[in-house]
Amino acid sequence: MTFYDEIIGLQNTDYSDAFELVTASQIANILAKAELQPQDFLALLSPQAAFSLEEMAQAGHRLTLQHFGRTIMLYTPLYLSNYCVNHCVYCGFNATNDIPRRKLTLAEVELEAKAIAATGLQHLLILTGESRQQSPVSYIKDCVAVLRKYFSSISIEIYPLSTEEYAELIATGVDGLTIYQEVYDAKIYSHLHPKGPKRDYRFRLEAPERAGQAGMRVINIGALLGLGEWRSEVFLAGMHLAYLQKQFPEIEISISFPRMRPQFGNYQPEFPVSDRDLVQSILALRLFLPRVGITISTRESSELRDNLIRLGVTKMSAGSSTAIGGHTDAPDSIGQFEISDKRSVEEMRQTIATLGYKPVLKDWHDLNLGGEVDNAKVSIS
Repeated sequence: MTFYDEIIGLQNTDYSDAFELVTASQIANILAKAELQPQDFLALLSPQAAFSLEEMAQAGHRLTLQHFGRTIMLYTPLYLSNYCVNHCVYCGFNATNDIPRRKLTLAEVELEAKAIAATGLQHLLILTGESRQQSPVSYIKDCVAVLRKYFSSISIEIYPLSTEEYAELIATGVDGLTIYQEVYDAKIYSHLHPKGPKRDYRFRLEAPERAGQAGMRVINIGALLGLGEWRSEVFLAGMHLAYLQKQFPEIEISISFPRMRPQFGNYQPEFPVSDRDLVQSILALRLFLPRVGITISTRESSELRDNLIRLGVTKMSAGSSTAIGGHTDAPDSIGQFEISDKRSVEEMRQTIATLGYKPVLKDWHDLNLGGEVDNAKVSIS
């Protein structure tokens, strides 16, 4: 039995009635609990709970300090390729979009690595469009072999793989997986993915489980907010997280809250998510799953990201580019989407420190990559 078997029943539930029945006293009782149940999480996503955001923020802040301290992990994305065979209607890399396509050579990967490493960052997220032909697992492995000379932690955000392929990448030096289901509502998913291997809803949904079975150290999931009704999407993502935590207690499980951003093709989301909605989502999730890491990327504005630091966020990107070769020189490359917070790594470090938190550039080093001992943790800023 996988999460796919659970989500079928969850998707057939009408949550609107449950939201309408939530009362202020019920929210107060939930906030007084030491441990929340799924129905409590659902209530915290209700319109009624929006009137208690201040109380939720205080509780979320206390829980985050308890489990994570005053630290914010920093990382940056590195786009290796924008070749893609999928027809996702909301994505700038859509195979039908007439954009310049390219992938980095290994020499260019090394140039990007040197530029990023010079900022002090040691956690890297590598991304590709979803094309097995242009970016096969062998190419990813070759890139990782170059990158592991410069970074202590390398995560991937690529097309979903088999358990054996995840194991191959782990053996090469990958220790983290980020994969978004994009939208948990299966009907909307089918509509937004009209062609390409990404149409396989179940294979994508079960990718985190295959990575966990292969021994991935960190698994990060999420829904692309704006594609479906946000309350039900965040609830289903939270249930996915709870399932993964139960199945893989030894793995660091985390979530991102990406919102739709302007992109080539100019797709307009049918379910816009306000700043207030985003804050409620983050707080409800933090209260439901206190040990889950929460990531906010440079999709969001600098002002909003600074405010979110105190509300449960534990990881942030910095010095980001969504263009191929964007950390060195990419004059003709079109990014996957527009970023909003364009601050450098140093600017982010200073901001985080000013807010009373410690910017962490490295908290993991697998010494086995150098042929020595396994899994040593290091903390530096």
